[in-house]
Amino acid sequence: MTIDYSGVARTKDPARTSERLLRMRHRLRELHDKRTEGSLMLATWNIRDFDGNRFGWGPRLDETFYYLAEVCACFDLVAVQEVNDDLAPLERLVEILGPAEWDWLVTDLTEGRAGNGERMAFLYRRSRVSFRHIAGEVVLPEGQLIVGAKQLSEASEAVAEGEAPAAVGEVAGRQQFARSPFLVAFQAGWFKFSLCTVHIYYGDESGDQLEHRVNEIRGLVDFFADRQDDEAKERRRRAEAAGTPGHDTRLDVENYILLGDFNVVSPGHRTMEALERRGFTVPPQINGDAIPDRDHFYDQIAVRTKDERFQVLEGGIVDMFADVFGDDDGDVWADDVTKRDDDSDDPDEVRKRYAKWRSWQMSDHSPLWIRIDTDFADEYLESVGARG
Repeated sequence: MTIDYSGVARTKDPARTSERLLRMRHRLRELHDKRTEGSLMLATWNIRDFDGNRFGWGPRLDETFYYLAEVCACFDLVAVQEVNDDLAPLERLVEILGPAEWDWLVTDLTEGRAGNGERMAFLYRRSRVSFRHIAGEVVLPEGQLIVGAKQLSEASEAVAEGEAPAAVGEVAGRQQFARSPFLVAFQAGWFKFSLCTVHIYYGDESGDQLEHRVNEIRGLVDFFADRQDDEAKERRRRAEAAGTPGHDTRLDVENYILLGDFNVVSPGHRTMEALERRGFTVPPQINGDAIPDRDHFYDQIAVRTKDERFQVLEGGIVDMFADVFGDDDGDVWADDVTKRDDDSDDPDEVRKRYAKWRSWQMSDHSPLWIRIDTDFADEYLESVGARG
């Protein structure tokens, strides 16, 4: 454990903080123990509005940063969504985790109303994960736009006829992702992969805005499927040109993992169908059958790999309210809960207010994780022996 607990004594209620952290440490020990030399613990977590306090339900308490760190420390690589303009909270989280062991990468702010001024980030352990010095935000090429030329033309015609003066701007603003997906190349053990974190447009549950959500997911999947397929063809062509057609070119093709807040409605919904196409799959350890009682299915991890040695060993979600900000703990944090002048003291309203407030302390999304096998030494040595 690398967490720096030295600041716990300076929190508002050190006794409360230390008691909760001890509970978390004991309960999460089993998850910590899954971190082995030959595997990678990979997680995605939308940490709600981290830490902008744009909605007036914060800011986060000093102690909360230790609870967030306790969860993140269970993993080797964490994709974080909803990081805000001010990077000080993210830097503080890394300081608690231990900057000598942890590093991080973050995007610039997303422009535009739909982007909500958010950033996306990766936190990773230097001892387990190597940054392969490739990073970028995904921009779709011509022909793969979220909103095509036909829809843009129809919007222009509507404006010309005086029907919808804002139509062109609204449609044009949806030709790319509302929040640009963030792609970074990593290596863990023998496994090389590109990881893309997303926060897909939400909008509405039906109509044009739902179509936009589905189209963003489809556009993302098509982009990476096309890229991987094109690379596989090029690798085969090069092998044939070099006179080595028997070479297993699959090992030379990039492996892709998409993860983050996809705003998937449910396992059987069109949003999930858009994600699980073109060869992308959600590992069975974390799909709707494995975890059927989730509060929602927004967060997902989908993989498309050419390396047949790739294997997901297990997966799950973290109950982040098991030890802190529990359902029945409203009285514990009663003095900290944000209350407006016109808020009611009715017991039901107090409970609802606490439930909303705590989601701005931890999150309204639970961390989702998988453990990946990264030790291919046996397979490699066996292949060398077979060739000899």
